[in-house]
Amino acid sequence: MRSPSKAEVAWSMEVMVDLDLAALRAFVAVVEEEQFGHAAAVLGISQQAVSKRIAKLESQLGAELFERGRGGSTPTAAGLRLLPHARSLLVGAEAAVRSVRERVRPLRVAVLGKRMAATELMEFYLARHPRCETEIVMSNMITTSREALRSGLVDVALARAHGGPVALPGDIVAAPAYLEPLYLLVGKDHPFAGRSTIGLREVAGHPVWVPGAAVPSEWADFYRELSAFSGIPIDTGGPLENMAGIVERIADSSSLATFTGDGGQTPWHPNVRRLMIVDPTPAYPLALLWSAGDRHPGLRHLIEHVAESYNRDTAAACWVPEPDQELFGVPGVVAGP
Repeated sequence: MRSPSKAEVAWSMEVMVDLDLAALRAFVAVVEEEQFGHAAAVLGISQQAVSKRIAKLESQLGAELFERGRGGSTPTAAGLRLLPHARSLLVGAEAAVRSVRERVRPLRVAVLGKRMAATELMEFYLARHPRCETEIVMSNMITTSREALRSGLVDVALARAHGGPVALPGDIVAAPAYLEPLYLLVGKDHPFAGRSTIGLREVAGHPVWVPGAAVPSEWADFYRELSAFSGIPIDTGGPLENMAGIVERIADSSSLATFTGDGGQTPWHPNVRRLMIVDPTPAYPLALLWSAGDRHPGLRHLIEHVAESYNRDTAAACWVPEPDQELFGVPGVVAGP
């Protein structure tokens, strides 16, 4: 058997490299539709474009692929030999594209705990956009949602943009996500128990127990700044309990009080009373944080959703620490006596 010459090998390689998938798609469409005009309609291009693609393919292969007649176009012997290979190449190309697209990992969003407003915000988003490939990553007081973003574990974090022992990198972008109003929780025997609302400054001088604020963090700084503004002593002593344990202790006490956010899932207890805080309402400034260099295809959709759903209409009645006021559009409030 004669070995192919260098010129024949070079020609064969050139044809393989330059073979046009669009031309192959046009070829298969003409075979299946039996007319150039019908194939053009299926492909959504002009009949002239189909003719040019077939002519290019015939030129590359050095063979006529169709016998053209008034009744339509039928494949030649060369065309029939090409047909199964053309279909195989098109299937392979589609599989290649699909494999790349399927490798795009879900958008990863860090939140701090299951009972938090950030988790509720993300579940609301996913319920309305079930096709969005998104993973919720639970953080904790050791690896916070901001730390997960800084370390590259996630694309997005829902957290306060300011405060904390470690500043965010300069490439992190922040957008307001939710102003979470704080409520006061007291037991049924507490002096405030008969109230449905209470002024922030009325709580001044009465310690409020927030054991989680003992951890150096952006939320610990939030409560420190709230204490400086309002005159409310923040008690961080005692064990670091979950919210269920905190609620049990509040229910059994006539003096303990704690804060809870309206976006979180506070366990129900028959002996606990929930008071709305007003004039002003302290609100935790929950921001959407991401790296300016992140190019995940799902990021923009989440950013747009958060921008549309931000509760900006409540900002005028809220208090947030001064570093957060500009981002959230909260007017500065002067501390009273």
